[in-house]
Amino acid sequence: MIIQLATSLVFLASAFYGPSSTTTTMSASVSDSLKNNPARGTLVQPLTLEDHVKEYFKDDPVMAEIAKCESNYRHFTESGNVIRGRVNKDDVGVMQINEYYHADRAKNLGYDLETLSGNMAYAKWLYETEGVKPWVWSSKCWSAANINEIVYVKK
Repeated sequence: MIIQLATSLVFLASAFYGPSSTTTTMSASVSDSLKNNPARGTLVQPLTLEDHVKEYFKDDPVMAEIAKCESNYRHFTESGNVIRGRVNKDDVGVMQINEYYHADRAKNLGYDLETLSGNMAYAKWLYETEGVKPWVWSSKCWSAANINEIVYVKK
């Protein structure tokens, strides 16, 4: 009880006066104890969108490179709208899926191209069925990065 009260007071004081070296030390020791004792839990760093895309496509790294070339790992604009292609406004999201060709099929398969998860899941499905062909127009960018790793047709 006394430790909880002291901790509360330190955090309350840090809210008014900024963190002290004690707070920093306490945070570090809590972090270290969590890392060293999995039974207490673990601290997980938040992923960037780039990290998330790379993790999602870890078995198909060319897809992460395609996302980099197509959208620079962005899914939303600064104003919160889903990113659209500069050349073709039908290209949508982090994987720049062309809605003219793919919106109906994506919807029938249960994917929403405007959500990050739906955009990436449909891209994975598309890659598994057609390889990298749907992204051939950006291949000068991503093929140079992965010349030794590219699988043009996924079987």
